[in-house]
Amino acid sequence: MNILVSAFQIILCAAAFLVALLSLVLFVKSRWPAVTIWGLKVSVSALSTVFVFIGLLTLIVGLASSKAFIIFLGAFVTLIYLQHFIGVTRPPASGSGFEQAFGRNWKDQILAEQQKRFIPHRRVLKLPNFPKPQVEQNISFATIPGTDNNLVCDIVKPPALIKPSGLAFIFLHGGAFYTMDKNFRTEELFRHLTAQGHVIMDVAYRLAFETDLMGMIQDVKRAIAWMKENAGRYSVNPEKIIVGGGSSGGYLALMAAYTSTDPRFTPLELKGKNINCAAVIAEYPVSDLKALYYHTNENILTRTDNKGSMKKSPLEIPPWLMGIIGKDFYRLGIEKGLDKVGTIAPLMGGPPDECPATYAFFSPFSYVNPKCPPTLLIHGNHDIMSPVKSTRLLYDSLIQQKVPAILHILPQTDHAFSRFLPKIAPAAHNLFYDVERFMALITNQRN
Repeated sequence: MNILVSAFQIILCAAAFLVALLSLVLFVKSRWPAVTIWGLKVSVSALSTVFVFIGLLTLIVGLASSKAFIIFLGAFVTLIYLQHFIGVTRPPASGSGFEQAFGRNWKDQILAEQQKRFIPHRRVLKLPNFPKPQVEQNISFATIPGTDNNLVCDIVKPPALIKPSGLAFIFLHGGAFYTMDKNFRTEELFRHLTAQGHVIMDVAYRLAFETDLMGMIQDVKRAIAWMKENAGRYSVNPEKIIVGGGSSGGYLALMAAYTSTDPRFTPLELKGKNINCAAVIAEYPVSDLKALYYHTNENILTRTDNKGSMKKSPLEIPPWLMGIIGKDFYRLGIEKGLDKVGTIAPLMGGPPDECPATYAFFSPFSYVNPKCPPTLLIHGNHDIMSPVKSTRLLYDSLIQQKVPAILHILPQTDHAFSRFLPKIAPAAHNLFYDVERFMALITNQRN
């Protein structure tokens, strides 16, 4: 028996020691291209509640055996991850939260029926279990003029017994403009939101292999127009359409929402159509392309060829990426190579000092005005890809223009934190909490 107890203590201490070492990444604000550190950080953050349990178990074993080292190790692991858990589940700052955007009585504006399927608190151990939504896959919503290129989406509908809310959420995936696709690590978010009666349009917009930023923005506007035209089919109020997404998807959502009446960004076939949206949700978005260029060290990691365009050494397409994307690999054009992934200059025609007007023209920050829709901005303070400073400046500009806006900055949190183990990730739960309440408030607003 003593041998078994000793073996258990050794294994537990080894696990706790490893977990203690992993906690170091929570305090590191890494810079691109430190992808390994980024991956470790978002994973450790997602598992923080599990690590608290390991710390508590180690502490209990240490107290039971009266061994000082085990007590210290257990206490350290418990406290370090408990501190992280509390930090990433805090509400927005008092001056940039729901009260600022919707008034002190904002909670009273949400119906009791809507709250039944909310996360009850910001600090929960795991998401509630909700029934699977109904899904219509690969629905064609537009054809690019002059081509036979059909744009497709998935329509994710509430389960059969859930009453429709009347709200549609047009979701735009991330992927640095070059990669990823619809239905990528969004199952928990979509299940959660459809359980509240919302309809989700998961859009596969064209990537940089096929088009430029203007083309991507116009694809989003085509999606908005299609949902408005098909609102009755899905029990959606055409005036209750929210556009949103993460990373590059958040950027596209902001651009589409803030330029809804700007003819320069509107496809010719949509001229004269209403493509306004009720609100925009941007998770760790890009809002200033010049700031993105320097934040990701593109000025250091790239070189200039004779034509002034930015290049970097070609990258091999990793097998795991091909496996994840599967049969849609060629539809997305990813077989053409990933040599420009992680760079913005090729899309702009050069670095910021060569074409500053282009960077400003394609930055959401440039289009903030009093008619912008209500905006929810959520960002990690340690974001390796999208500069959090730009999101703060975007929020300040929205407030100056008296646009209802919420800014939630999560400490010790990195890019795409809501896509890693969202079932148990505390930071993801905090984001879900904000999103579901924001959507409910928009749903209840008068047209």
